[in-house]
Amino acid sequence: MNDRNEADLLTRAGLPDDLRYLVDKYPRSDWAAHDNIGGMAQFWLQRHDMFRELGGLLTNGIGEYREGRMTAPDFAQWFAPRLNFFLGHLDGHHNVEDQHYFPAFARAEPRLKRGFDILDSDHHAIHEALELNAEAANGFLRALEESADRQRFAADAYAEANARLVAMLARHLDDEEDLIIPLILDRGDTGLPV
Repeated sequence: MNDRNEADLLTRAGLPDDLRYLVDKYPRSDWAAHDNIGGMAQFWLQRHDMFRELGGLLTNGIGEYREGRMTAPDFAQWFAPRLNFFLGHLDGHHNVEDQHYFPAFARAEPRLKRGFDILDSDHHAIHEALELNAEAANGFLRALEESADRQRFAADAYAEANARLVAMLARHLDDEEDLIIPLILDRGDTGLPV
């Protein structure tokens, strides 16, 4: 896998093989039964599941609106707080990972440093997608006061921005888990300098 494919969240099929040695040792199917799945690993998985759930809620919500099952005012009231929560918590989560966890994990297992660099690069791409998502969402919310055609075009633009963000996030979360959870399982919470 070349550097461009490693960094492209929309085309990458997963982590490069040389970074998968711990996930090969600790496959996903074994995680739930592992002694070290509590604490940090479980928290990490729960946070990621929350982001997946929120991304799905937003995707389903915009679909409900576009299909005419929600009025514009009802949708705006439902949509805005969920979107703000999703975008704010995702950005905050990534900042903590970039500033604290990724450097500590890379020091603990230097052979995975390139993997953490890939994840950090992902965060930059996701941040750009977050900004585009927020712009499209704001445009959509403003359009809810305008004509039906304007609302439809703005809803379509937001749906496209959201689909892109959710797809990028899904790839990133899976890859991050494949790098981090096996490391935690291998070392345990107390074996990592965090």
